[in-house]
Amino acid sequence: MDRMQLLQTLTGHEGRVWSASWHPSGNLFASCGQDKTIKVWAKTENYRWVAQKVLTKGHSRTIRDVAWSYCGHYLASASFDTTVAVWDQKSGEFECNATLEGHDNEVKSVTWSRSGNLLATCSRDKSVWIWEVHNAPDQEDEYECVAVLNGHTQDVKKVCWHPQEDLLASASYDNTIRMYRQDMVDNEWEMLEPMESHTSTVWSIAFDASGKRLASCSEDKTVKIWQQYGPDNTLGIPCPEKGSVWKCVCTLAGFHTRAVYDIDWCKQTGLLATACGDDMARIFRETPNSDPNEPTFELVVMFAAHSQDVNKVAWHPVTPGVLLTAGDDATIKIWQYQEEN
Repeated sequence: MDRMQLLQTLTGHEGRVWSASWHPSGNLFASCGQDKTIKVWAKTENYRWVAQKVLTKGHSRTIRDVAWSYCGHYLASASFDTTVAVWDQKSGEFECNATLEGHDNEVKSVTWSRSGNLLATCSRDKSVWIWEVHNAPDQEDEYECVAVLNGHTQDVKKVCWHPQEDLLASASYDNTIRMYRQDMVDNEWEMLEPMESHTSTVWSIAFDASGKRLASCSEDKTVKIWQQYGPDNTLGIPCPEKGSVWKCVCTLAGFHTRAVYDIDWCKQTGLLATACGDDMARIFRETPNSDPNEPTFELVVMFAAHSQDVNKVAWHPVTPGVLLTAGDDATIKIWQYQEEN
């Protein structure tokens, strides 16, 4: 079996570390947690990660998620205080230059579109919000809410943009995944049919590099792989008038002993990483000669990542095989995946 080499353990947060996000350059990452702070970590010359900045003025309660924009100029944070903060370095220092208000309850996740023009948020209030970004080089940027989407019937845990298109996915306590896209005729955001297969809370979702597959993980201890089929698909799968349909093509069951809280799909290697409530992280790989319409995946490494629940897994955006994990034990760890020769 392959293995994971621990490169560094990072401490400094007090209480749970809920999330972390790599800067697109791979030279920085941000982390957040129960202590209401965001830490921005930078790599030193000897390849050690150190906390370069601590951002303390954005939120009054637990910070649940952080996300860098694809351009790398903006960092967004989502908090239990019902707000989203947007940080930038226009002044040379990290400053919170926008606070987005409107959710009625804890904000669980935030994500930037590839184009950078859109920001999505989701909340315990069961809604998904889409914000349009109006950048202003010499003045404060403006964020306009252009859609409030109420497709879910329970707490929405995660939002995730497609890697190339303005297509948004969300995962919820109601056991479903939803997709949203803008109608090109009237510019209204529309909800596609719910994706139903999990039997409990869907905690997280991640697209692969192509955007034609989505991985989901759940309280039901499974991981599911969803495939997009367009009107021209050779299997004869019926599609709605306006485009494609998503089908569950693989279920990974029997590998996790507790809830699976996070999942990330490495854009370089295609490896899938999962974060689990059994304190373990796992790496899966699609098996050679796997049928694209009925893919199979194998577990290639399972490792004790933290001493308590693992909340986050995030592959490095540039260096293949480098993985970040974060957990309830107040630590962040950086790992290197090593394939068995």
